[in-house]
Amino acid sequence: MRTSLARCFWPYSVIMRIISIPQILPLALLALAGCSPAPPEPAPAPEPVKPVAAQAPAPTPLEGDWIDWPITPGTWVYRTDARGSLALFGEAGRDAIFIIRCDRSRRQLIISRTGSVGDGAIMRLRASAGQASYPVANSGGTPAYAAISVSPGDIMMDRIAYSRGRFAVETGGLQSLAIPVWPEFSRVVEDCRR
Repeated sequence: MRTSLARCFWPYSVIMRIISIPQILPLALLALAGCSPAPPEPAPAPEPVKPVAAQAPAPTPLEGDWIDWPITPGTWVYRTDARGSLALFGEAGRDAIFIIRCDRSRRQLIISRTGSVGDGAIMRLRASAGQASYPVANSGGTPAYAAISVSPGDIMMDRIAYSRGRFAVETGGLQSLAIPVWPEFSRVVEDCRR
């Protein structure tokens, strides 16, 4: 009869429901947790990208008279070391694109520019008073430079020193350069003549 009294007696049924909720709640939550889907599998790690060695684009030939070419960006820096003096031309924080060095032990000027050349390549130096061509060879260093060796008394060094604002460096297969004439170039030449 107690069951029927509980149904009839309102406060008793409410109390029984309140008491039974804490007993049922953990079972209900456990049942819900069992119904949830499994956590997703982590995505596979992407395969590392393999770098592709891109070949440098072929140099764009500068057109027109060399005296009208745009000046190659950069500045000159003069230095001395155990071998002699040198002047480097290029942009700050990067490798020099053009170097003139006095090798005192050999009494020679080494003129080099960035890049590699093939056999039989020629480096042509142009100034407002004339031009001269020299056989050029790879220096074998890193970064790659193509270099010529000339006597400090070579007339082309004076032509470059007195050129009107710039001189040009043309080397087969490499971008031509229009380099401003600053005192650093002449200073290295004069150091080698002493």
